[in-house]
Amino acid sequence: MTAPALPLETQVPNLRLRALFFSDAGLRVLAGFAILLVWEIVVRVWAPAYVAKPTGIVLAIPNVIANPAFWSAASATLGAVVQGLLIAFAAGTLIGAAMGRLRIVEGLLQLYVNAFFAMPMIAILPLVTIWFGYTGDARLATIIFAAFFSIALNVADGARAAPPEYVEVSRAFRGSGWSRLFDVILPSAMPYLLAGLRLAAGRAVIGAVVAEFYVALPGLGYFILFHTRTFRHDAAFVAVAILTIACVLFEFGIAKATTRFLPWYRRDERVE
Repeated sequence: MTAPALPLETQVPNLRLRALFFSDAGLRVLAGFAILLVWEIVVRVWAPAYVAKPTGIVLAIPNVIANPAFWSAASATLGAVVQGLLIAFAAGTLIGAAMGRLRIVEGLLQLYVNAFFAMPMIAILPLVTIWFGYTGDARLATIIFAAFFSIALNVADGARAAPPEYVEVSRAFRGSGWSRLFDVILPSAMPYLLAGLRLAAGRAVIGAVVAEFYVALPGLGYFILFHTRTFRHDAAFVAVAILTIACVLFEFGIAKATTRFLPWYRRDERVE
């Protein structure tokens, strides 16, 4: 004997709940909860008491947020990252475009840009401290070094990929070199530029934190280091979470800007 069918008003909420449960957002939330649960269990069972766990981090948030030193550190680190990214963006865009369009510039710089891009940024920190001292300038220089090469290499690739027919039209109408740069080459290289900016943002944050570790500058990096060494790991993870949220928001902004200003970019890859 078959079970009676559920009423329609009962089936509809069940279907909606199932659709939400198996949607992309629902699966991400479930995966996040599963990771946090495993983390909590492992730390409680096997790790020492001072090791950070999700419940401890949540309980530490009010104390950290209420601490003026935390916001001072956050503003110092994120402000330096923004400043360094702007400098790297301007310099990397111009030099990358020159490398992509001028053979002599490519021959002079391509090898060295590739080499410095592959070099670990922590390897130059001793030299940076000699050149700039144990000041905020050392952090800013590290951020620029970390971010510049990603932008330059991607813009160079984008400049090389500029449609030659568009460049020829600009020359036929006697457009200046600056006109071709800003009206043809850079717009066509914009997807490459955004990809380089995404890479540069992550490398810039890493550079800022590593510089603060090494140089002991006020900032989130030193905040994390100090609280880790004093066995307050939960507070340290709050600072890590702030850095993560800042990077995610930047990534979200770049994605929205791409959709808004480059609606044609990878349109065929989007799922309706």
